[in-house]
Amino acid sequence: MGRLGPETKLAELHVHLGGSVDPAVMWEISHAQGIRLPTKDYWEFVDLVTVSKARRKSFSDYLSLFKWTELIQSSPTAIERSVYQTIAGAYRKNNITLLELRFNPMKRNRGGEQDLDHIMMAAVRGLDRASLEYPVKTGIIVCLDRTFGLKLNEILFEKAKLFRSRGVVGIDMAGPAKEGFRYSEYAGLFRRARREGLGLTVHAGEDEGHESVKEVMKHLEPDRIGHGVRAAEDEGTMEALEKCGTVLEVCPTSNLNTGVVKSVGEMKRILRALREHGVKFTLNTDGPEMLGTNLRREMGFLLREGALSEEEVLQANRTAFEASFLR
Repeated sequence: MGRLGPETKLAELHVHLGGSVDPAVMWEISHAQGIRLPTKDYWEFVDLVTVSKARRKSFSDYLSLFKWTELIQSSPTAIERSVYQTIAGAYRKNNITLLELRFNPMKRNRGGEQDLDHIMMAAVRGLDRASLEYPVKTGIIVCLDRTFGLKLNEILFEKAKLFRSRGVVGIDMAGPAKEGFRYSEYAGLFRRARREGLGLTVHAGEDEGHESVKEVMKHLEPDRIGHGVRAAEDEGTMEALEKCGTVLEVCPTSNLNTGVVKSVGEMKRILRALREHGVKFTLNTDGPEMLGTNLRREMGFLLREGALSEEEVLQANRTAFEASFLR
């Protein structure tokens, strides 16, 4: 891969904890906690928590996989091990030396059975342990959720603020689209988060059209947008992204597997449009274990398909280091 050899240090900004832990580790965690799984066959379990190589899943099918990974990770012990394994694996497999890891602690507390502070402290312990053992700069992004009400999301913001000095670097708005949800209702919360020194990223332009990107930029003014590939549908949206310097966190394999992007050809057209309009973007996996990929495979795939040149891949990597919430 030329200048993208194994010695090249990489940065990844869009990684969900629920999709980033080796299925074998998840299997061990589930049995250690006595979780009743729907199968006693390990290989059937792997199919349960990963995207099948034989067929693509719809966007809703992909999100449903998190039902099991979030359940298995729903204890302090499980969270600590999951965070550690994700960071350590990223460095060992890909020489990722900067990693931002995101998750929703409220989806790991079993409906209130587990204390959120214990979940957050466990995540911090996993982060600290990995940082001691490997030369990785790493931080946590707390995910708010579009299916939650403002009250629950306010609680998540308060947890992000509370653990700001312990490794939390930003907040995200994630989750599936919900009828009646309005980004504008969170303008005040996002302003408060910015004042607290938290980085801001928002999922948009994925399962929603380019209008969602415009709405997010207008009301929430994030530093980055998760995915954002649908922005390529509209000239005005791309011009606004370029003007504001908002960075897109592009996840090629994820978008292809969920059908958000219909083909490799369409992905090539999207990346070409972003480059031509001067829109900054980074390359990410979304969830490497769930999607059977890793950051170097993403880069290699785009190079083989002629979607990006080696210099463009390297520039996306430089952008990731520059756009990180880690300071």
